[in-house]
Amino acid sequence: MVLSALLIFIITTVSCWLLLSGRLINFILGLALLSNGVNLMLLFTSGSPENKSAPIITEGSLNPVDPLPQALILTAIVIGFGLIAFMTVLAYRLYEHYGSLDTDFYLEEGHRE
Repeated sequence: MVLSALLIFIITTVSCWLLLSGRLINFILGLALLSNGVNLMLLFTSGSPENKSAPIITEGSLNPVDPLPQALILTAIVIGFGLIAFMTVLAYRLYEHYGSLDTDFYLEEGHRE
């Protein structure tokens, strides 16, 4: 449990560093890493499926597994993938138009349109 918490902490810390850096590609990678870190946190906090049965209601099922965390994680993975793909296309279009992916370049007064 401590190892998984340490892994989530490292992934979240690196993703925050990437989000705060000055390049758009690092921002996109940081967002992808943060998405994976949150998914891991949801997975590890949902509990262990050991000694639990499938969530099919029968006469002898006393301790079923909760399927909701897995469904939420799957939904978050799909939404995160779509967001990362959209941001990558936007970054590509910005690079085609301006020739740079540095965020300071866009904030300078002389490069505004």
